[in-house]
Amino acid sequence: MWLFALFLAVPLIEIALFILVGGWLTLWPTLGLVVLSGIAGLTLIRWQAERVVPTLRRDMGAMKDPLSPLAHGGLIFLGGVLLVVPGFFSDALGLALMLPIVRTAVIHWIGRRVTVQAFPMRQGPQRPEARADGGPVIDGEFIELDPTDPSQPPRGPSGWTRH
Repeated sequence: MWLFALFLAVPLIEIALFILVGGWLTLWPTLGLVVLSGIAGLTLIRWQAERVVPTLRRDMGAMKDPLSPLAHGGLIFLGGVLLVVPGFFSDALGLALMLPIVRTAVIHWIGRRVTVQAFPMRQGPQRPEARADGGPVIDGEFIELDPTDPSQPPRGPSGWTRH
């Protein structure tokens, strides 16, 4: 029910703000502000992403939990989208999400409301024939590579782990 109220309230707020700002500034300055906020949204997405992406790479390279940079990146994107969408209320929300202190507060607020549940783990190795769910069995072969043999491809970190 609260989601329906939100979908109803936000457009009404945007329309009311357009009427107020348009009456105060007149038509062309109001439209100019809407276009400038869209350009600012795209610029801020790029500028903030340039700050978040290196942090994300550093954390993933150090095998740290990338949740915080990912959450900040997602909120930056959402803020930029809100700035690109025409409207003064959405612009205010988008600008607020561009502030790191606001993003941190939103992440903590959402984090207190999220419950993480673990998946049940099976104990010990199971043979494919012993599967209880009756799912398909995939048969495969493997070859052990000799690291000293020069005719074999080089082993080492994959392209996904290089900096």
